[in-house]
Amino acid sequence: MARKAPRRTAERILETTLDLFNRFGEPNVSTTLISAELGISPGNLYYHYPAKDELVNSLFDRYERALTELLNAADGVRDVEDAWFFMHTLFERIWDYRFLYRDLNDLLSRNRRLETHFQQVLENKVRAIRAMLDGMNRAGSVRIDPLEAAPTADSMVVVLTYWLSFEYVRDPRRALEPESAQAALLRGAHHVLHLLVPYLEHGQRMHLLGLAGAYTDAGRPQKQN
Repeated sequence: MARKAPRRTAERILETTLDLFNRFGEPNVSTTLISAELGISPGNLYYHYPAKDELVNSLFDRYERALTELLNAADGVRDVEDAWFFMHTLFERIWDYRFLYRDLNDLLSRNRRLETHFQQVLENKVRAIRAMLDGMNRAGSVRIDPLEAAPTADSMVVVLTYWLSFEYVRDPRRALEPESAQAALLRGAHHVLHLLVPYLEHGQRMHLLGLAGAYTDAGRPQKQN
């Protein structure tokens, strides 16, 4: 049992750090604040994570694993409803680690490992969106020329990657607070998929407009019959 304690402490440190980073932004959270929030000594924190960058990298690794698992499902998207659920879930993953996107440029300028790995994240997003478009094209939901698919996928990834920054600039005091999550995710998913409107089959275009308002009381999308 004694061997499990360090792992539990390390996980608790990560969970608390993620919460603080998301609430206040990574540049505004010190290791002293993290240890105080946890009620442990700075030495105990440094035993598990000797530098703040190791906390950032560990959280990024968790995010990258969760994101990769989701992106692998992109080739299963066949219509607008599939795309809506896929995109909403993608935004949920981003929201869970929103500090990465809120402070992205600053983090990349200071952390070489994050710089190189986030480039791979962008490439994986683009590949996933291309796979989604290919699947929808084969199913007849969209009609898009391969020459148009590449820049369209890039544009969708740009909106996907910087949407939370846009939300933050619009309302810095409230945009990234938990109570704003569902509205922000809804708007993000809608605007990313709106880029497909010129290529959607008519019925699919109408369905997308309907899905934008089809939410349960809890704010999550609900499948239509």
